[in-house]
Amino acid sequence: MNTTFKKVSSSYISISQLMLPSHTNFSGKIHGGFILSLLDQIAFACASKFSGNYCVTASVDTVNFLNPIEVGELVTMKASVNYVGKSSMIIGIRVEAENIQTGVVKHCNSSYFTMVSKDKDGNNSAVPGLILTSLKEVGRFQNCVKQIALKKEREYQRSIATFGSVESILELNKYNVKVELLPNLD
Repeated sequence: MNTTFKKVSSSYISISQLMLPSHTNFSGKIHGGFILSLLDQIAFACASKFSGNYCVTASVDTVNFLNPIEVGELVTMKASVNYVGKSSMIIGIRVEAENIQTGVVKHCNSSYFTMVSKDKDGNNSAVPGLILTSLKEVGRFQNCVKQIALKKEREYQRSIATFGSVESILELNKYNVKVELLPNLD
């Protein structure tokens, strides 16, 4: 069992970056892929700061793009550890964009990354336990526990699913899809 514990506040990290024309997509908004790259960087920094080890991204659990980001806005990402397991951590990240001329700030993205702590040999390494000091932190931790349970349930359902069976194919008539199976040439 873990004997070292750290407060959530010890994992806090934020980064800010001015959005440039080179960061845009074809519609002139900031490209989601560029934001994902920044999210992965801050998740790494947050997890490594908390664990004291090199960390890798195990999964990107949620990325909700809520509002577009414009060229010239100052994007600030705030991250913290919301949950810890044995060697894994769930990092919560909030993305805000500020119009630096008007001072208006908008919430643009919320994301959750699962990061795994590694030792010098590349093996999973134990992370400190988490000290929760506010009801908000308790709620975030409990939300992660629920999300982990839902993820396990989805994986279980996928493992027992009968995709491709006659019954499952007939169920597709409820959707906006047309099934035209080609003969199997194998």
